[in-house]
Amino acid sequence: MNSHNVTQGIERAPHRSLFKAMGYTDEELSRPLIGVFNAKSEIVPGHIHLDTIAEAVKAGVRMAGGTPIMVPSIGVCDGIAMGHTGMKYSLPSRELIADSVETMVLAHCFDGMVLIPNCDKIIPGMVMAAARVDIPAIVISGGPMLSGMKGAAHISLTQMFEAVGAVKAGKMDEAELCAMEDTACPGCGSCAGMFTANSMNCLCEAIGIALPGNGTIPAVFAERIRLAKKAGMAVMKLVEKSIKPSDIFIPAAFRNALAVDMALGCSTNSVLHLAAIASEAGVEFNLDIVNEVSAKTPNLCKLSPAGPYHIEDLYFAGGVQAVMHELLSGGYIDGSLKTVTGKTVSENIADAVNKNSEVIHPISSPYSATGGIAVLRGNLAPEGCVVKRSAVAPEMLRHSGPARVFDSEDEANAAILGAKIKKGDVIVIRYEGPKGGPGMREMLSPTSALAGMGLDKSVALITDGRFSGATRGAAIGHVSPEAVDGGLIALVMEGDRIDIDIINGKVELLVSQEEIARRRKAWTPPAPKITSGYLSRYVRMVSSASRGAVLK
Repeated sequence: MNSHNVTQGIERAPHRSLFKAMGYTDEELSRPLIGVFNAKSEIVPGHIHLDTIAEAVKAGVRMAGGTPIMVPSIGVCDGIAMGHTGMKYSLPSRELIADSVETMVLAHCFDGMVLIPNCDKIIPGMVMAAARVDIPAIVISGGPMLSGMKGAAHISLTQMFEAVGAVKAGKMDEAELCAMEDTACPGCGSCAGMFTANSMNCLCEAIGIALPGNGTIPAVFAERIRLAKKAGMAVMKLVEKSIKPSDIFIPAAFRNALAVDMALGCSTNSVLHLAAIASEAGVEFNLDIVNEVSAKTPNLCKLSPAGPYHIEDLYFAGGVQAVMHELLSGGYIDGSLKTVTGKTVSENIADAVNKNSEVIHPISSPYSATGGIAVLRGNLAPEGCVVKRSAVAPEMLRHSGPARVFDSEDEANAAILGAKIKKGDVIVIRYEGPKGGPGMREMLSPTSALAGMGLDKSVALITDGRFSGATRGAAIGHVSPEAVDGGLIALVMEGDRIDIDIINGKVELLVSQEEIARRRKAWTPPAPKITSGYLSRYVRMVSSASRGAVLK
């Protein structure tokens, strides 16, 4: 065992003395040491309760004969970080988390680990580390938040951001906005829609690194505590059988995850994160694979923001297992793959039942024959860009309009809230990519303002930044190459015509090659926005969004 490097032999007496300084006994040091990576904090609603999950995990590890050792992790709340400088740190925090988990595992010789994330970057950051260090590992999230209420209607964080635009447009008064504040997010858990956190927690099930139920059992249910205990017990079986992430993270598993992604209508950020995890696992993953899977996988769910349902509805309908059962029946996923249960995908979902065909459409009558995410290409994004197709109104699947160009999210947001955007416009927000932002900010504020003002069915938005999973509308992100690297998005001018064809995967700037050449000759990259601290180092190392924005 790895832990023998710090617990066994005469030479390790000094090491054992340090363990004993913390209260560990000889009996505990004779057992496998299991790192329990707990992202508990008092600034993230999805993490406020994770000590409860960690204690359940530790109980499971002990019941199965291991010694759990809790280790903390940072985590950014994307909602609280939204719309200001804080959002520049969200995606970069993924790399800090991956690096810190790697550091703690290898410095202390853990035999296995249980990862307890719940929100956006923390989940992929921990899973990236699992792929990197390749010791037995399992994910157990904190679970989704229940939806809130506005009268008789179920709401979530999406409606809070959209309400800001409604107030600015005179469609809602401030008293109603304040009343929504008190009820939209009723308690702990990852925000209630199919946003990035819940997308990744569901995809951890799909790829096989988490137990069935990980993505959908609500945070406040006792079943979540029981699942955490089972995760602690399960990791001990992984250690015993030496089942590692490299046994699970194979190319077919990523295709399974993508198929479930398309069926659920997950966040566009899932593409960034799956690409980053695949990179750590040494598995080829590119946007062509995404489009290939999307083209043949039906979309079965319309969860918020794409539709009226929330994660609790998916849970009661049968969860990710029921979705995978539908996909397996149609031959869309590989049921033979190994998972952390010690069983195959098919064995895990053998008893799954679709209990609500409105929440989970059957294979025979999907929402659409193609997946919830589409990759677009064209002269504006030769390396690709991404849109949540399932959250786009039918009338916006094809759109052509004049460019309204902004060099930052803040400028665009001011124009939107200042009623300077008209129906038919194509908003272009640039210099917000991984390098240019830096940090590739999520842009829920402008997209929600458009929706709240009633413009989401007539205005498109294109950016080299990215969007929150709570975004709906023709919001096209991850444009690659990004503006700061000289991508064509840097050369778009006010009033240029842009054609968008989501159905056929096209996005084109309708400007002659001669004019583009003239503009390129006159263009110079802007000075870096941040020149000190972590983000200045991140800028020097980060790759394109088309490669998952991993560090070089």
